[in-house]
Amino acid sequence: MGYRLSKLYTRTGDAGTTGLADGSRVPKDSPRIEAMGDVDELNSCLGVLLAGLVSDALQPVKMVLAPVQHRLFDVGGELAIPGATIIDSTDVAELEEQIDQFNAQVPPLKEFILPGGSPLIAQAHLARSVCRRAERRYLTLADQQPVNPQAQAYLNRLSDLLFVVARSIARLENMAEVLWQPKPKPVE
Repeated sequence: MGYRLSKLYTRTGDAGTTGLADGSRVPKDSPRIEAMGDVDELNSCLGVLLAGLVSDALQPVKMVLAPVQHRLFDVGGELAIPGATIIDSTDVAELEEQIDQFNAQVPPLKEFILPGGSPLIAQAHLARSVCRRAERRYLTLADQQPVNPQAQAYLNRLSDLLFVVARSIARLENMAEVLWQPKPKPVE
């Protein structure tokens, strides 16, 4: 296989456009590029989380999330090549299966959970919130151009997986989850 990037700067984007993998050029702030950027940021957040999953107890989480980075790169590839389809219903079904497996191991929710408790739990929640933004950007693009609905569903399920992963990390680290405490009502 040849080199994918032989030169890092081309100067072709200096005027505010960027090239897609199909050779077309679009504004750097187009909905497609915004969606690509958010998927890329999500992948970076996931990389930080994965880098912290070093204890033996957290290996089940790492084994589930490591392939997700590759699928997110596939989502980015779909966005870079309008009309491309890589993510399919089996990818979505796999996330659903993993959500169910992790969710079966955590106690039922009785309160809202805040992002915190440990750096890893907070990082999982950060990845979840970036995933939600990536999904919103994907929806903005979908309103204007055809996109793969399975990739859209994948992003939706991934945010759910990241939520239950955060809860699972708390369980595996034996950390208490940070529960929301509503503001007390004023005494009358």
